[in-house]
Amino acid sequence: MNTNAYEEVKDFLMAKPHTWLITGVAGFIGSNLLEILLSLNQRVIGLDNFSTGNKKNLEQVRTLVPNSWRLFTLIEGDIRSLQDCLQATAGVDFVLHQAALGSVPRSLEDPIMTNQVNIDGFLNMLVAARDLNVKRFIYAASSSTYGDHPSLPKVENHIGKPLSPYAVTKYVNELYADIFSHAYELETIGLRYFNVFGARQSPNGPYAAVVPKWISSMMMGEQIWINGDGRTSRDFCYIANVVQANLLAATCAKKNAIGEVFNIAIGEQTTLVELFEILRSYMSEEFPHLSSISPSYRDFRPGDIRHSLASIEKAKNLLGYKPTHCVKEGIAEALGWYIKNTNI
Repeated sequence: MNTNAYEEVKDFLMAKPHTWLITGVAGFIGSNLLEILLSLNQRVIGLDNFSTGNKKNLEQVRTLVPNSWRLFTLIEGDIRSLQDCLQATAGVDFVLHQAALGSVPRSLEDPIMTNQVNIDGFLNMLVAARDLNVKRFIYAASSSTYGDHPSLPKVENHIGKPLSPYAVTKYVNELYADIFSHAYELETIGLRYFNVFGARQSPNGPYAAVVPKWISSMMMGEQIWINGDGRTSRDFCYIANVVQANLLAATCAKKNAIGEVFNIAIGEQTTLVELFEILRSYMSEEFPHLSSISPSYRDFRPGDIRHSLASIEKAKNLLGYKPTHCVKEGIAEALGWYIKNTNI
């Protein structure tokens, strides 16, 4: 596909609607996928048990695409139940598997639950997709799979040892998907997300991601904590780029993309100190108290990777992936939602 691959895919889908299953549909990424697919007049089945997803996310999507809401069917169920997975997958063309129990710290605190959701649930979904003959199974993989491998940028075929139970589960997902791709001829593609942020990402709770957490804390005048020395870096990826990657992966005609995993990121490094300054500069006009604040530092967090930077050449070459938003553009676009939806 050429550089306009995403626009071509959207035109193709508008002309020929398909049926999609989004697991974790009420979550941050799932609800953004739902919004775009409904805007393209696709039929969507959503599966969620609302353990981390939020019905408010679905209500927000409904207000954004009211004319297409009739195309959406919600199944309140759990991927740990094979029967729920089979029910949700019936008649589906494409599966976008986003349901998971995220967070490195949470997996260290409760590795058994993380394993049950992320591995048992994943296997249930693969079996359902195989048995019900879906066209393709796209799944959320993770940059945590790179573990302790020191090289930068991260290239798909060079990984290290996992540093957390969460990372183990996401690597096992890739292994299972590879088996199903070769043993059962189920078309699978994994997308290794790198620190995704954007609208409908919760700032609440002990496992909140850094971008919404810091925005919330800045608005409320709370102390901003940086784990480590502030030079820890991440490849922060705006949600629009992730949505694009899912649709490209589902419809990609290149056979050598099947069974593969792809980095989905921007390909830029941002340190935590740089992120703090970006957020402060964007928010200072509306929140003048931010002009004088400084972050505080504490110990590194167990299980965290020190540096993260993705090579996205493979996704560009095989999927036609081309990020539309850099970090600053993504924050500028999402900031209004974060501010509006943070309770102060």
